[in-house]
This record gives sequence, C-alpha cells and structure tokens, in this order.
Amino acid sequence: MRGAAAELGACRRGAFSVNCSPMNLRHLARLAGLSPSAVSLALRGSPKIAEATRQRVRQLAEKNGYRPDAKVVAMMTHLRKPPAAREQACFGVISFYNNPRPWETSRHHSAVYEGMRRRAGELGYRLEPVWLRAPGMTYRRVRGILDARGIEGLICFGSPELEQEFPQELGHYAIVTIGLSIRTPLHRVTSHFFNDTVNVLDRIHALGYRRPGLVLGRYEEARSGHAHTSAYLGWCEHRLGSGRALPVHLIDQVEEKPLLAWLEAQRPDVLIFVHLYDQLAELRAVLRRLRIRVPAELGVAALSQILEGSGFSGLQQNQPLMGAWAVELLAARITNRDLGIPANPRIEMVESRWIENRSLRSSSQVNS
Repeated sequence: MRGAAAELGACRRGAFSVNCSPMNLRHLARLAGLSPSAVSLALRGSPKIAEATRQRVRQLAEKNGYRPDAKVVAMMTHLRKPPAAREQACFGVISFYNNPRPWETSRHHSAVYEGMRRRAGELGYRLEPVWLRAPGMTYRRVRGILDARGIEGLICFGSPELEQEFPQELGHYAIVTIGLSIRTPLHRVTSHFFNDTVNVLDRIHALGYRRPGLVLGRYEEARSGHAHTSAYLGWCEHRLGSGRALPVHLIDQVEEKPLLAWLEAQRPDVLIFVHLYDQLAELRAVLRRLRIRVPAELGVAALSQILEGSGFSGLQQNQPLMGAWAVELLAARITNRDLGIPANPRIEMVESRWIENRSLRSSSQVNS
C-alpha cells in the first residue's frame, strides 16, 4: 500500500518523465489494500463489505480522482442481470434507407452490422431491426413497436440523403448513429476522414512522392464534412509550402476525358483517390485505357469503404470496429440514463486500416 501511495505522489509531483496512467480500479485496490473485486463491491454499496470499509474506499476514490469507465460499467451491469433478463435485452437497429436491411445489400453496411452483432452478443444484447420506411409505417407506430418490445436504445445506420433530421417522435430513446448523414446532434461513430487523408499523405511522402493530386467524389466530400479537402490543402501548405497544392478534381464518377485533362494539366506523381468502392474498378479500367502504368508512371493511393481485391494500396474503413464502438457507446448511454437528443453529443472517430497492394512504389525502391 505504501508503494502505491508513493507512486501516486510521484505522479502528482511530475517526478516521472512519462505520463502517469489514470486512476483505475486496480490502482485504487492497491491504495486500499483490498482486492479489485472487494473495491468494486464497496463502490457499489454491497452489504458484503463492511460499512466502514465502503466509506473508506469511497473517500479514497474521491481523493484520488477515480472515475469508473462508463463502457465497462454498462457491460458489467448488463452481465450481472439474470440470464432470462439478458436474453430479452435488445437494441433497435434503424435507418432511413428504402431497404429494410441495408446491411444485406451493401458490403460496407454488412461489415458494420457484423461488428455490431458480434459486440452486442458479447455484451448479452441482441439486435432488433425496425424499418422506418415500411409501407404504412409512421414514426408514432415505430415508437409503439419499440416501447412494446422494451427497447430503450437505437442504433441508426444513417441516411442516403445528407442533412436528414432525426424524428422528434423517436427522440426520447438513447440514440447512436453511424456517420455524419444525420443532421440532428446525436452521439455518433464515424470514420476519421481528416486523419485518414493526412495518414495517406504522410505515407506517400515517405515513399518520395512530392506532387500529390486529390481526385474526390462529390458525394464522399459532402458525407465527410469536407474533411478530405481540408486535410489535403492544410497538409500541402504545411509540408510542401504555400501554393503547392494542386486543384482538387471533384467528380461524380470516373470519366476518361475529364480525368485525362486534369492529369495532363496538373502532372501529379501520385493520385489520391477518394470515392465509393464501386468506382475503383472503373478507375483501374480508365488508367489502363490511357496506358498509364501504375505505379511506374503514376502512383495511386485510394481511400474507400472497401479496398480488398481492388488492386490499390490505401486505407479501408474499419467497419467492424465502428459497429463495435457504436454498441459500446449505446450501452454506456443507457447505463447513464442519457436518453433523448443530447445537449453535448459524443463523437467517436475510427481511423481506417492500411491495405497493401502494388499501386505505389515500394520502400526498397526509395532506399535504393
């Protein structure tokens, strides 16, 4: 116990050159001279722990700034329920798509849903799809269905239309949405579009590319909150110097003549392509028709929902993690009774993962 107290004192005085870990249950248990399970019971006011000990543990927690992790509390609260109660607990899964189950027709949504389903199962929840746009369905009827099933939390897959407002009739539940398409301020999980663009730029710069050009789908630019252009222009200003950024080539879909005109006018040595995954095959076909050798004559790095099998190196969104985080965030909101449209919404951003193919020069080529 004295060792734990000395360590905490040194941390407070800044005696360590590294950042001290935040106070957690194990640290608190060491200070109290108890097991972590005993400290947990004391903090929950369990009669299994003597009142004097409960009071001492609470005082230590307050003095040392211990705060429980809301996600862990949500998980443990749910897992302590009787098995029958856990089997009945579920989250509603909704969206504003015309398809009742958009994850069955989209590889991107399918990967998000699988991450949700797996994490929900680990926490003892099940997912209950509810189609908002079913024929004859109204938001009032949806609310009745949700209340009848005892659903307190909703995960929203978003909307194909930007600036979608969340219906007031459903505003009293705990709500987490995926992406940025819902305009209403909600708790949400989304890709970290800005960091992804910067990460790609840093990678290609390390490979020796010095004239990056950005080809960007208009739909993707809007859905990212203009993060891609912001990151590209800011990075070029900082790393390459004032006026070195090339004009961004905004497109709806890949078209040969406009792309060729832009390439000839701007002469990039590497292309950063940000678009829906169904446009990747068309980009490859256009480059072949133009007889542009990749990566010998032009490097290509792509940012998209799905890159596996495309032949392009780049960043693929981490959909399973997005789905898992959405479930964890919703479980925490329910535990904290954070229901309704939040005054201060939380946003959790997930960085994409690198997919290595052969559309960029290799590091060995740079070093040779």
